Amino acid sequence: MPTITASKKELFKLIGKKLPEATLKDRISMLGTDLEEIDGDDIKVEIFPNRPDLLSTQGLGRALASFIGTKPGLREYKVKPSKKKVIVDKNVTMRPYTACAIVKGLTLSDQNIIDLMQLQEKLATTHGRNRKKSAYGIYPLESINFPVHYVAKDPKKIKFKPLGFEEEICAALIPEVHPKGKSFASLTSNWKQFPFFIDAKDNIMCMLPFTNSEETGKVTVDTKDVFIECTGIDLCNVNIALNILTTTLADMGGTIESLEIEYKANKKTFTTPNLNPKEMLLDLNRINKLLGLKLNQNDAIKWLKRMGFGTKKIVDKAKKDNLTVLIPSYRNDILHQVDFAEDIAIAFGYENFKEQIPEVATIAKQDPLQIFSEKIRQILIGLGELEVKNFHLIKETELTELMSTKQKVIKLSNSLGDHNILRDAILPSLLKTLSINSHNEYPQDIFEIGRVFKKSFDKSIDTGIKETLNLAVALCSEQVDFTAIRQVVDSVSLHLNTKISVKEISHPSYIEGRVGQIMLNKKTIGIIGEIHPQVLENWQIKAPVVNLELDLEELYKEARK
Repeated sequence: MPTITASKKELFKLIGKKLPEATLKDRISMLGTDLEEIDGDDIKVEIFPNRPDLLSTQGLGRALASFIGTKPGLREYKVKPSKKKVIVDKNVTMRPYTACAIVKGLTLSDQNIIDLMQLQEKLATTHGRNRKKSAYGIYPLESINFPVHYVAKDPKKIKFKPLGFEEEICAALIPEVHPKGKSFASLTSNWKQFPFFIDAKDNIMCMLPFTNSEETGKVTVDTKDVFIECTGIDLCNVNIALNILTTTLADMGGTIESLEIEYKANKKTFTTPNLNPKEMLLDLNRINKLLGLKLNQNDAIKWLKRMGFGTKKIVDKAKKDNLTVLIPSYRNDILHQVDFAEDIAIAFGYENFKEQIPEVATIAKQDPLQIFSEKIRQILIGLGELEVKNFHLIKETELTELMSTKQKVIKLSNSLGDHNILRDAILPSLLKTLSINSHNEYPQDIFEIGRVFKKSFDKSIDTGIKETLNLAVALCSEQVDFTAIRQVVDSVSLHLNTKISVKEISHPSYIEGRVGQIMLNKKTIGIIGEIHPQVLENWQIKAPVVNLELDLEELYKEARK
């Protein structure tokens, strides 16, 4: 998690009063951040990933001012139209989205510059996923001529002076010679063209995702007006970043002006930034149930204001206990009623919750399925296999293309990266483990007991996704064959005193004639076979692999009969 250094002097200005150090430490810690230390004017705070709006002295000060009650409620930021335009060329496909703004009338101090640089860096590292998802630039407005063009160009045909350089160089050399180019070259390994911001007089403003131009200058204490650009692969992510940056500069005394963003590809125009709050209904009954409290509507309004929210009462008598909450434009972490419950709990104070002994008496005992899983685990360890653990989320290509299948996948709707698919089998995870370890000696015999996810038409499952506990085994060496993996099945069957059989089938991930269904009591519980050479080549695995995967819950049920 990122750690920022905030100025105590600046923080007190933003809060509106000075606080005793003990109170300051307590309030920062209870806000939902982790205070590391206060050393003179420096306050070091660890910020959790869900609150990128706190990655500056201004953001932290804004939240603290609401939290301690000096400036509660929703902050309103006015945006004036600048009547200026940014034109997005249709060939910027590698990083297609941008959101831009102008902030004028700044009087920046050295501390403001430090805060701004820190915010830009920490925001790109966390919210921008180390510039993979989005990146940001801030420029003195005086050196820019509108309209600004966001275009993709062949770097071999572009020359400009990168930030910190004294002479112009070919843009194609940036990944090799510029410090930021070296750091982020891996993000652009497949790019033939690179995105550039170029102003109306053909001045190169920046080369993304690496560096600004020295000619467009950098922000100093003498800078009064700035141009901000945020670019990325996700429009929502880019807009949130712009909102965080513009509101931070507004808290430094600036006036925000909007820009028209014209996309040539679809001939649509958007105005950014949009600082209007998002509205969401608060289910007060649910909040009270989650927190074990008995808050009324006025209580909820009070605590929501302490977390920087606005509220509107609902006239509908049927929804008398509910509120419409106005969510600040720089908050991207409010997705569900549970998020409201968390913020209300923070404002109410975790120290104010009363301890309560549950009225239900229970006797703790281990889950029978876990006992059974542990027995299976010990059997496999006894056979000389090594247990591994992999994530439930994988890439779509890992579940389909690399496995030579064309199946439908379960994709996350609000993913933050390319590992956005819930796996429906453990085998791809095991093959990935073998692929990563292909430089190590063989044999590599591994197994995993873990969760898989499949679509279900059972109406009792709210999500429509059924979770099951699976067991998967992979043996990898020059000597393995179907017999080797069948011996593993027979060993498990013997220890469980069951009769497992195998029925031949076809499957694109396996060699034809060397793959079968695992059957128990005439019920299919899994698959076994030799992995197809094409799949091994896809994963760049150098030795043959045999595999079995079965539904551990079904095995447990059938083994008990």
